[in-house]
Amino acid sequence: MDLTPSGLSARARTPGGKKLLRYTAVSGVSVVVFEVLLFVTFGLLHWTVTWANVFAVSVSAIPSYYLNRKWAWGKHGRSHLMKEVVPFWGMALLGLLMSTITADLAKDWADEVTETHILRTLIVMAGTLAAFGVLWVGKFFVLNKVLFVHPSHEQSKVST
Repeated sequence: MDLTPSGLSARARTPGGKKLLRYTAVSGVSVVVFEVLLFVTFGLLHWTVTWANVFAVSVSAIPSYYLNRKWAWGKHGRSHLMKEVVPFWGMALLGLLMSTITADLAKDWADEVTETHILRTLIVMAGTLAAFGVLWVGKFFVLNKVLFVHPSHEQSKVST
């Protein structure tokens, strides 16, 4: 892969590159929704870190699903329960599990290093962001190759 600026620019203009850019933009929206909800529930409302994380993940997964499905992958019509919805929510649950463990660990560490709740909140937010970052690349491949595959793309692979 050509990692020069011109090579990356050319890659971004391909269908796969455009899809990756749209997926990245959707991820950005999802992260903002998640982090704002986590900040409000844990930071301002003083929910437990676990419940704040569960709420933030659950709510942010909804726009993530619809934006990824319709905008990033161009799928329209009814969602297929077993081919799209269940696997997507399975990945969301994996993210929930990883981010909850990370949030708990980050809070425990934050409790040791600061007495300021706002700093604890920022540490928890950074920890959960890191957990989702780890899943980001793998999730793209699952969405691209399993969940939101267009039948015409699959047929062209078979016929070539």
